[in-house]
Amino acid sequence: MFDFRPDPDTPKPEAYRQLVDAAEALTSGEPDAVANMANVAALLWDFLPDLNWAGFYRVVEGELVLGPFMGRPACIRIPIGQGVCGKAAGDAQTQLVEDVHSFPGHIACDSVTNSELVVPVRRNGEVVAVIDLDSPSRARFDPDDAAGIEALSAAIADRI
Repeated sequence: MFDFRPDPDTPKPEAYRQLVDAAEALTSGEPDAVANMANVAALLWDFLPDLNWAGFYRVVEGELVLGPFMGRPACIRIPIGQGVCGKAAGDAQTQLVEDVHSFPGHIACDSVTNSELVVPVRRNGEVVAVIDLDSPSRARFDPDDAAGIEALSAAIADRI
């Protein structure tokens, strides 16, 4: 049985360190990318409060395709460069969006979402997926969240 959840009073940087350690432990030695993304999505859901979606979009033949996730139903395909996820993939840069309704070209897969954090996953210099976190709260994510998810992305890039 796995129970990786940190104590609710754990400082954010330490909680993200524990998240990365848990993801490395769960994915170590497992060659199946889908299984690894599924477990990491579950960890994100357990570790991070105030989310309505946590998961992956994979780069497949020039577009983002829905991968394993936790949360509400989601858009299945997103063109590279469109919406928050597509911009993160196209620019290969983290997108930290305090209010998705003010983001030009936002794709509303879930009307409950108000803020979003999307981090590209790079393997050998190329974006192969994005980690997407949605929250019903405005300004839910901050630079510490971005740094933590960027560390997670780097740790699992060769496992998904």
